[in-house]
Amino acid sequence: MRTIRPIPPLRPPEWLMQSAAEVGGLSVALIKSGVWRSAGPAQLVRIERALRTWGQSMAALGVIAAIRYPERAAVITGDDQITYAELDRRCERIAAGMQAQYGIVAGSKVAVLCRNHRGFLEATLAASRVGADVLFVNTEFAPPQLQAVLERHRPDLLVRDSEFAPPAGLPSVVSDLAELAESAAPTAPAPSAAGHITILTSGTTGTPKAAPRVPTAAGLAGLTGSALSRFGLRAGEPMVVGPPLFHGLGLLTSMLALFLGSPLVLRPRFDAPTLLADVEATRAGAIVAVPVMLRRLLDLGPNAIAEYDLRSLRAVISGASQLGAPLAERFIERFGPVLCDAYGSSEVGIATIATSADLLAAPGTVGRPCLGSTIRILDDQDLPVPAGETGRIFAGGGLVFGGYSDGSSKTVVDGRMSTGDLGHVDAAGRLFVDGREDDMIVSGGENVYPVEVEQCLAAHPAVAEAVVAGVPDDEFGQRLIAYVVLHAPATEDELLTHVKANLARYKTPRQIVILDEFPRNATGKVLRGKLSPP
Repeated sequence: MRTIRPIPPLRPPEWLMQSAAEVGGLSVALIKSGVWRSAGPAQLVRIERALRTWGQSMAALGVIAAIRYPERAAVITGDDQITYAELDRRCERIAAGMQAQYGIVAGSKVAVLCRNHRGFLEATLAASRVGADVLFVNTEFAPPQLQAVLERHRPDLLVRDSEFAPPAGLPSVVSDLAELAESAAPTAPAPSAAGHITILTSGTTGTPKAAPRVPTAAGLAGLTGSALSRFGLRAGEPMVVGPPLFHGLGLLTSMLALFLGSPLVLRPRFDAPTLLADVEATRAGAIVAVPVMLRRLLDLGPNAIAEYDLRSLRAVISGASQLGAPLAERFIERFGPVLCDAYGSSEVGIATIATSADLLAAPGTVGRPCLGSTIRILDDQDLPVPAGETGRIFAGGGLVFGGYSDGSSKTVVDGRMSTGDLGHVDAAGRLFVDGREDDMIVSGGENVYPVEVEQCLAAHPAVAEAVVAGVPDDEFGQRLIAYVVLHAPATEDELLTHVKANLARYKTPRQIVILDEFPRNATGKVLRGKLSPP
C-alpha cells in the first residue's frame, strides 16, 4: 500500500514573520513616497524590456529611471545638472565607446577611480550596460597602495579623474568620458549576464579586500522598503550624498536614489557649509553622511546653521562608522528628529536601521533589521545567546556578499554572515554594537569592550570623540589607553575622574592622550593602527 506523506505546512520567511508590522505599512509607505506613480502602457513595455535586458544590474536602475523620469534632474553638482534622459543617452554612447575602443565586453573588468560627480555614475552605468565587472577604487589611496590594488585586480580599463596620475602597467586608461560619450560606434549588445560590482573593504587595520556582489532583487527591495518606511523618503526629492560613492553606504544610497528617481546632489569633496547650501538650493529631502560629517555640521554652530533653510529635510542617514549616543542626541537636538543610523558593512550591506525615535528611546542602538534581513547573536559555539547578552553579530539577507575575490570569506552560520562585531539585542529587538571581535581587551583577567569606554568619554561635555585601545602590560596582560579629541578645555585627570565615576574600576584607562584630530580613511573611520602612545 502506497504511503502518502503529509505535506508540511508552508511557513512565510522568518524576516516576514518578524517584520509583519512593517510589511503591513509598506504599501502605505510606497503610496506616500510616490514610487507607485502609475506608468503608461508604452513606459511599462519599455520597463519590461529593460528588466529582461539588464536584469538586476545598476544599468537597469539607470535605464528605468530614464524611462519613468526623463526630464527630471539625475545629478546636480552646483550649477551643473544632467537629466535622467541625458544621463541614459551618455551612458549608452560611453558603453559603445568602451566596447569599440577598448574591447570591454561582458566579463571584462572596469576600475573606477573617481570622486563624487556624474562621471562616477556614467562610468559605472556604462560598464554595467555591457555586463562588465566594476571595481570601485578608493580615491584616498597613496600611489603605492593604488598601484598594488590595480596590479592585484588587473582591470582591463581604468576610468580616472584627471587629478590622479595614470598608474603604470595597465592596458587602458581613460580620464575624459566626453570623447566616449560622442562615440559613433554601434550600440553595445545586451550582456548575457549581469556583471559584479566590487567594493574594497575599508582597510582600517590591514590591506583592503575586494568584496564582489550582485545585489538580489529581494535585498534591494528590502532596503528600499525599509528606507521608505523608516527614513520617510519621497520619490523625486533630491538626495545629498556626502560619503564617497565607492564606499558601500554611498553606493547603496545612490542606487536607492536611482530607484526613486531622485536627483543625486554630489560634490567631489565634503564641505559642511556647502552641504547645507545644497540642501537649501535643491530643497533636498535627505542627506547621507558619516558621523564625522555630522560633527562638522554641528561645529558650524547654531547661528551659522540657522542661516540655511532646511525645512525640506526629512532624513539624515548616518552610517559607515559608529554614531554614538552623545553625537546622536546633540544632532537631533539641533536638527530635529530626522536622524537615522544604518548599520552594516561592505560584506553584508545595510543590515539594520535606527530611527530618531529608536536613538532617543535606546541610546546607542543601531536599530532593527531591514526588511529581508535577519540578525542573530551567537556565542563561541554558534548558539544563540539570550537578549541582553553580548555575542558575535551575524546578519543575513539579499545584500550579503558571496565571498572575497581571493576565495576567502567571513564565517557563515545558518545562512548568516559574521559582521566581525560583538553586540547584543534588547527586549524590543533593537541591536547594539559593543565592539569588534578583535578589539576586545583582556586586562587583569577582565573583558573590556572599547565601545563602552569610548561612549563614556564621549558623554563628557568637553569631548568631541574618543578611541580606546589596549597596549601590552607586564602586570595585567593589557592596559587601556584612550585617545580623545576635545571641543572644550579639559585635563587628563578630569576625564579619568569622569570615567571612574561612571564605569567599573578595571574599565578606567591608565592613560588619556589628547589629540588635535584623529587619522581617518576616506569614509571617516579612525585609523586605529596609526594611534600609538607617546
